[in-house]
Amino acid sequence: MSNFNDSSKNSQANAVPEIPPGPVPAPGPQAGAIPDPPLSTAGSDETAKVHHASPYQIVTDRIAKLLEAGVVPWKASWVKQGYQSPQSFITRKPYRGINRLLLGVMAHVQGYSSPYWLTYRQANELGGHVRKGEKGFPCFFWKVYDGKNSDQEGASTSEPGDKNQKRFVARYYTVFSLDQCEGIELPPSPPAPLPNFTPLAACEQIVAGYNGPAIDQGNFDPCYLPLLDRVRVPTPKWFHSPENYYATLFHELGHSTGHASRLGRFSKDEAAPFASREYSKEELVAEMSAAFLCAEAGIAAASINDHAAYIAGWLHALKNDNRLIVVAAAQAEKAADLILGRKPESAPTD
Repeated sequence: MSNFNDSSKNSQANAVPEIPPGPVPAPGPQAGAIPDPPLSTAGSDETAKVHHASPYQIVTDRIAKLLEAGVVPWKASWVKQGYQSPQSFITRKPYRGINRLLLGVMAHVQGYSSPYWLTYRQANELGGHVRKGEKGFPCFFWKVYDGKNSDQEGASTSEPGDKNQKRFVARYYTVFSLDQCEGIELPPSPPAPLPNFTPLAACEQIVAGYNGPAIDQGNFDPCYLPLLDRVRVPTPKWFHSPENYYATLFHELGHSTGHASRLGRFSKDEAAPFASREYSKEELVAEMSAAFLCAEAGIAAASINDHAAYIAGWLHALKNDNRLIVVAAAQAEKAADLILGRKPESAPTD
């Protein structure tokens, strides 16, 4: 839940739309009840043609279009047992961060069954081609300059660098789903899920395997308390489905990765002020880390009680900060990796 620092709420007097909290159990639509409207422009390259638009803005515009159409990218209703995350056709490595999120939702909305993506050039090099009229999708990456590079584009950027004068510059390239291509040999089908695999058991394994905070169940609102390093969630019987319970718990565990003893997104005794930019980013990190963990366990994310207000809050936040979604997605991947005890792998760059 978003009140990981409740005391700061009283200090906010601005008329800023409240960033929606994490999923709270209540009777309502079943988990995953998110509409799938036609998105004729969401996958187009119209934005990419605006040469002065930054990669941050391009990605943010795509996410905003999805939200405006009623689709919340980090509330993946289509995730289920056997779901495959988007991955490079060439390397067969899953995409990470914002690419994992954006390509996954686009595949669902457009009805693509293949998890594989590749560039126009790669399709031709494999002896096939992208079908005429198909529109590509942006794939975000970082271009690294070492400070000695004479490339003026890198030298003039305002992107942050590290102590070794490295510069990390936002870039993107265009990819297509394998379903948009012809003449390319399909890879072998993945093995069927093991018969004894049960999503809820997988959820328990994720929780048990995380060397994280203490977890209290009772008559609580869902929250993470950084000063005490404790997660509080309602008793499971108050949730209208086991999936909602675990999705809510995953959200709060996502917050806990920001503790100073873990990933250090906030100090041990202080969290971001309510409705601030950092508060918005932390909420988005928790939302997306929960989505990644739900996908890992093969369950859908929790349903949203006030769908319209939830979307309005995030549209407002994204409008005010076009880097929010990209940065938060990268931090959410780190959070999910920590909870899963997994060493992060480099994202495909081909």
